Amino acid sequence: MIVSPSILSADFLNLGRDVEMLNESQAEWIHFDVMDGMFVPNISFGLPVLQHVNKVAKKVLDVHLMIEDPDRYIDAFQQAGAEILTVHHEACRHLHRTIQRIHQSGMKAGVSLNPHTPVSVLEEVIEDIDVVLLMSVNPGFGGQKFIERTYDKVKQLKEMITARGSKAMIEIDGGVNLETGAKLKACGVDVVVAGSFVFNSENPSETIASLKAL
Repeated sequence: MIVSPSILSADFLNLGRDVEMLNESQAEWIHFDVMDGMFVPNISFGLPVLQHVNKVAKKVLDVHLMIEDPDRYIDAFQQAGAEILTVHHEACRHLHRTIQRIHQSGMKAGVSLNPHTPVSVLEEVIEDIDVVLLMSVNPGFGGQKFIERTYDKVKQLKEMITARGSKAMIEIDGGVNLETGAKLKACGVDVVVAGSFVFNSENPSETIASLKAL
């Protein structure tokens, strides 16, 4: 599996140090949780942080927009360095158009689903998506407990992807650790986002290596 550590849990007084650690680690992606205080009950960070991290990061910048009306910022995030841009199904009035715009800007397009949203809502666009990000906690805060129902959603999504001939990768965000990570890999997950589990550990680089070794 690809490991995408979320810098939402990094030390923002030493963010450059933490990004350098990720550069030297086995992580392939760096995950950005962008929150606006409206779509989710929290405010995190936005374009300036991504722009500065992009100057030093050597890994794929995996940006997750937990914001209302994300179409307003597609080009801005591409210019700031995003390589994968994930929007929420629940936040997009015209999802297919949004996916097209992300691709036209030169980025890979991801679509995220909240825990209450069934994977069936993606049936009409699954061939157009590069990444499906399933939230395994309610979005907005780090350190939450993994929602067990996620395993079944992964299996359902995997069946849809296979049946429709889609090349979409399955990404999971929330409550990932060695136990849940192993089960997710067995279900066919391609990418795991890990925030507090990585950055709150004694040796984040070794923790990333442990996830990679699952």
